[in-house]
Amino acid sequence: MALIDEKDLKKITEFNGNCVSIFIPTQRAGKEVLEEKNKIHLKSLWKEISTKLSEKGVEKSEIEAINTPIQKLLNNRDFWRHQSDGLAIFAAKDFFEYYNLPLKFEAHYYINKEFYIKPIVPIFSGDGRFNLLSLQLEEVKLYEATKYSIGPIEIQDSIPQRLEDRVGYDYQEKTLQQKSGATSMGQKNMHGHAGADRERKDEILRFFRAVDQGLNEYLQQEKLPLLVACQDYLFSIYKDANTYQNLYPEVVPGNPGETDMIGLHKKAWQVIGSHFESQKREKIEQFKEQHNTEKTSAVVHDIFPAIHQGKVDTLLLENRGEIWGKYDKETMKVEIEDQQNSENISLMNWAAAKVLEQNGQVFLVEEAQMPEKNSKINAIYRY
Repeated sequence: MALIDEKDLKKITEFNGNCVSIFIPTQRAGKEVLEEKNKIHLKSLWKEISTKLSEKGVEKSEIEAINTPIQKLLNNRDFWRHQSDGLAIFAAKDFFEYYNLPLKFEAHYYINKEFYIKPIVPIFSGDGRFNLLSLQLEEVKLYEATKYSIGPIEIQDSIPQRLEDRVGYDYQEKTLQQKSGATSMGQKNMHGHAGADRERKDEILRFFRAVDQGLNEYLQQEKLPLLVACQDYLFSIYKDANTYQNLYPEVVPGNPGETDMIGLHKKAWQVIGSHFESQKREKIEQFKEQHNTEKTSAVVHDIFPAIHQGKVDTLLLENRGEIWGKYDKETMKVEIEDQQNSENISLMNWAAAKVLEQNGQVFLVEEAQMPEKNSKINAIYRY
């Protein structure tokens, strides 16, 4: 599954012009896909957006330049058969990018001089993305997952798919012969049986090292937590073979081949879900503990200059909230306005983009969970 990365985000946030950002929820399968409801949803939104652009005085030639790649996407039947949980589109006269993302968006569009990235913040702040390795001696599969979704990653060309691919097709026959010999000779061959077990473990270790080596290049791209689903005895061997620094220390127990992908995802989230939920909780608790000190702020006029200076470690943004206004980089002054107009911007969007650019963390928080509820934006400072 191709996902947006830091380079993509930089390209999006640096572009200026008549920018259109579109977010729609999508379905991976089922009746909605067969009836092309995702496609119909985008088509309906684009009709509304093009009218808005005309009302804003955007020239017809520029609207047509935005329309052309959108129509091409609408006419791509294969594209609409392979969706994730949400579709994000960033379109302008000289810019067009789209991403199938494992996020459930609320249908929304934003027209302004910059693109709107607030809805995709969870992709960049550890809010639920992980890799899941389904590990069997007969088959190896890799998935990318979030709290709400799971999808396969193509790795067949990178790793051996089964033990025999790594150690040779005579391995299983040799193992059966060793076990048969141990049984027929009784107690006399107990040491031989132990030796066969050691040899079997060594062969599995070699196989897992090949798997680890083959996965490493892909895993290093985003360094997501790697959760392994396998039987307990195999996990102890895989830990010896593993070199990836973000291997999750707990295993999804049992044979992953005994359940389907959806069942496996459910079991995986039961193991790793608390890890992700704790990150946001810890930041909320940190804000509460340090509230009314110099290490935190819920004052918009203080937070934006601090972001500009690179002082903000973590932003907590009200999920459905918005702050409209202007920020003057020269004077570091904030001007807040009641609603969106052609001259202002989403200050929360600007704040999220800037903090992510500075390698900070940004979390979308429901209104009831905001530590300082009188403000739509809470900040924890680096210093």
